[in-house]
Amino acid sequence: MADDRDDGMNDDLLGYNEMVERAMRSVVRQALDRATRGGLPGNHHFYITFRTDHPETLIPNRLKEQYPEEMTIVLQHQFWGLHPDDEGFDVELSFNRKHEHLRIPYDALITFADPSVNFGLQFHVEVEDDESDILAPTAASDEKGPLLNNSEDEPGAELDGDQPEPTDNVVTLDAFRKK
Repeated sequence: MADDRDDGMNDDLLGYNEMVERAMRSVVRQALDRATRGGLPGNHHFYITFRTDHPETLIPNRLKEQYPEEMTIVLQHQFWGLHPDDEGFDVELSFNRKHEHLRIPYDALITFADPSVNFGLQFHVEVEDDESDILAPTAASDEKGPLLNNSEDEPGAELDGDQPEPTDNVVTLDAFRKK
């Protein structure tokens, strides 16, 4: 018996990948909302990697020059003015003892992790220059530069290798994407 299936039968006409990405970004928003209302309880802290070249990312020019493609920030002890909304979040961090305002859209997120509970999410961000280029960096990627820590001990200090290790709890859509 011949296979009558159409070649387009495996096309995701409902947009499941987009739905899952949107749901994962909602998890980030909810975590940021909770941190806004009650601070970060216990040992919770967030590692957030984002595209600095996303058109809606707003960071100081000197940081954009230093991190032209992506940057990782840590929300732990010292951050101010955390305000998540439907499109992204605003936060003030200390870089070299100078407070700087950042606006990060959820669409610019690459990874979100809370190492205190071994939780992480990995997003796929399409680069505008080449829409076929989908980014999926790992925690060990050298491209994102140093991790910026905003701890009480050393505001704006760079961490050496204190990045969260990939875990089984990192959600990725690679297994479900067409090759």
